[in-house]
Amino acid sequence: MNEFEKGLMSYLGKERLQRLSKVKVGIAGAGGLGSNCALHLVRSGFKYFKIVDFDLVESSNLNRQFFFMDQLGYPKVLALKENLSRINPDIRIEAIQQRVDKNNARMLFDDCDAVVEAFDKVECKIMMVESFSSSGKFFVCASGLAGWGNSDEIRIRQMNDKFYIIGDFVNEVTEGVPPISPRVNIAAAKQADLILSYFINDDRDSNFRRGDGVG
Repeated sequence: MNEFEKGLMSYLGKERLQRLSKVKVGIAGAGGLGSNCALHLVRSGFKYFKIVDFDLVESSNLNRQFFFMDQLGYPKVLALKENLSRINPDIRIEAIQQRVDKNNARMLFDDCDAVVEAFDKVECKIMMVESFSSSGKFFVCASGLAGWGNSDEIRIRQMNDKFYIIGDFVNEVTEGVPPISPRVNIAAAKQADLILSYFINDDRDSNFRRGDGVG
């Protein structure tokens, strides 16, 4: 057990930390939502990930995504693996540089316990919902997190017992409403917190803490 895990164990306890370390989280997209959700999950004790994204780190990503200037031009999945491993060097990450589509989504994340939708484009979000909303996996996605202000409008909606959507369901990214760090990170943190709240309890169904803001 490394120093990071020792510190986290003082908050969560050994049993909970061991439970979280066995959960495999799949993340579709390593941009603003995906990279920051992964950051929060690693800091919460999760250790096993599959992260899939075809893209490279660009300068326009740095305002909200968990990357640095010296990583420009790197595959996002490899840069993110490097950054997350600096938090906890003992995590396991399957970094796959590939585009997720309707033909491979179920196959790519078939071995995951939870799936995070972290795409920018609406059509990609719809594809993930169609693939995982009734899959039996714990599934979180986001819709409406662009711009700034009114952050209390970024809420959680429960669609079924294992499917949740986070967002204000209004502010999609446009030329006049760009993706900015605070609201993107709020949504990413809520995605991570839902996953943590579900898997941290042994008796998941009865003890899942839904909390305020779940519609």
